[in-house]
This record gives sequence, structure tokens and C-alpha cells, in this order.
Amino acid sequence: MKAAILEGLTNIDENESPLKIAETAVPVVKTGEILVKISACGVCHTEIDEIEGRTPPVKLPCILGHQIIGTVIDCGKEIKRFLPGTRVGIGWIHSACGVCKYCLSGKENLCRNFQATGRDVQGGYAEFTTVAEEFAFAIPDIFTDSQAAPLLCAGAIGFRSLKLANLEDGLPVGLTGFGASAHLVMKMIRYCYPRSEVFVFARREEERRFARELGAVWAGDTSEDCPQKLQTIIDTTPAWRPVVEALKNLAPAGRLVINAIRKEDVNKDVLLQLDYAKHIWLEKEIKSVANITRKDIEDFLVLAGDMPLRPEVEEYPLSDANRALWELKKGKIRGAKVLKIS
Repeated sequence: MKAAILEGLTNIDENESPLKIAETAVPVVKTGEILVKISACGVCHTEIDEIEGRTPPVKLPCILGHQIIGTVIDCGKEIKRFLPGTRVGIGWIHSACGVCKYCLSGKENLCRNFQATGRDVQGGYAEFTTVAEEFAFAIPDIFTDSQAAPLLCAGAIGFRSLKLANLEDGLPVGLTGFGASAHLVMKMIRYCYPRSEVFVFARREEERRFARELGAVWAGDTSEDCPQKLQTIIDTTPAWRPVVEALKNLAPAGRLVINAIRKEDVNKDVLLQLDYAKHIWLEKEIKSVANITRKDIEDFLVLAGDMPLRPEVEEYPLSDANRALWELKKGKIRGAKVLKIS
């Protein structure tokens, strides 16, 4: 099969082609697993974190990608739900132990043995992949493959962020950064919390314009003061400065939810500029998002189908995976980026 393969860690600023397009063996399906022919795979900033070593693959070479849509073409023994011909999705959560206190309490995202698709096991920048049946998801028919792919991470992790935000309808909410995840969170807020006004902070005017198109009542630069203090802000950026800038815009007892697996070193010096009274005092809270559970994805896909929530996507062939990653790194984004595999 054809795949985009990461052979070594590198910095995308210095190496614009970190992935090698090559032929590799089709994975062998095992008991309890399904073999999926991939049709689309979303491109996520987490892949950049993997390539640049902030959350590196456990073994190289590695096939990245964890927003996978495809069709089941073969099954191992004991498969009951997803028979050949069924369209399925695969997300960041590839497996968890199922027996630890976190798994048993519905927090399998915190499991010490959590395995991530495209990091701990081979992912979706390829023509085929395998996954245990219980970690695959039914995809609503109303979505095309390209529309469905970003729902598996950008949408689902945005859904988890919104749950952690404890937003009440009518209270103002902020979004820092406006890429794949944030534009879906915006649509969820407008559907689930119709009386809440959304304020957006973004570095580029193109992002701010996009936010206004989707209904933001205000969109300013990351460093700007918001017209009013916000009870909740969700940060979807890879940098540190937006975190500090968001804290100053929180209302007393407000909560900042950080929707990122890792933060880049860029702007790290800004942490030394934290002012206790300005940024932290008055019982402000910071909540990080860690991975994702199967229930998050399942519940979110139901919501997405009901809305319906259709991401704006830019499509690339698998052979252009490096270009998609480079554009993402450089902030050339409108909605979500998706690789069309087959």
C-alpha cells in the first residue's frame, strides 16, 4: 500500500518534506480487529507535534494520522458490528486498558496504557489500517468522507473542550485561535448555547474575518483586550502567548480550557511575564484537555448529525501531505485540512 511515512524527527521550518511517500505492507487483521480501506484522513496540528518531537511516535518509521474515514474490507474473528462494506471512523484513541480506575470511571483518556492512533500505532496517512472493532465509530450518512474526517478529532476534542468549559447559555465565551477545531466549536456554541455571544482572538485578519462570517460578535488580535470579561475561554492554539493573553480577559471565577496536546516553545518567555493580579487572581481556573474518550466521539457524532455540523475543508491528495502540514504550520488555514486517500 502507499503511505506517507515519518522516518525521523525534524523541524518543519527547516525541513518542508518530513514525510516520505512510499510503498509498505498492508497491515494484517487480527482477532477482534477490522481492516479499513482509508478514503480520507484529517490533518491535525498534533502531527506537527509528533514530527517535531513534542509528542514523538513510540517507534520510527511511523505512519501519522488519526482522523480516519474508510470502509471495512476484512474482519478478524469475533467481529459483530462492523462487517465488510460498512463505513467507519477512527480517532485519536486507539485503545486503553479497560481495567484501571480511569477506564472503569469513564476517564479512559487518562489511562496509563492509552494508545494513540498515528503515534503509538500506525495511523491514517495510508491506504489501509486496522483497529479493534470497539474503537471504531459509525459515521452518519449525511457527511461526505472529507466532511466526516475532521469530526474525529477537531470536532470531538472541541466537543470535550466545550463540556469542560461549563458554559451556561447566555454567558459570553471566547475562542483563542480559529482553525479546524475552533470553527467547529463556534458552530456548536451557536447551536447548543444560542444566547451566548462569541468573542474570537486570532493573529491573522483572515482568521478574524472567517470568525465574523460564522457569527462572532467581535474578533480581535490575540493581544487585544476583549470588550468585556469572559466567563469561559477555549484556547486552540499551539503557542504560549495566547494562554497568558486569555487569562487577562477572564472574568472572576472564569475558566480557561486549553485544547492542545502540547505547546510549542515559541512565546515560552511570555510565561515569565505572568502578573498574579492581572492573570491569575480572583479564582480563575485553567483546565487542560487530555486525549479523548470513545463516549466523547460517540456523543459528538450524534450531535454533529443532528445539527448538522459540516466542517469547511481543504482537500489534498496523499502525495501532498507535506504541503498540507507546512501550510498548517504557517497558519494558512481556513477550516480543516483533509487528505483524500482513495
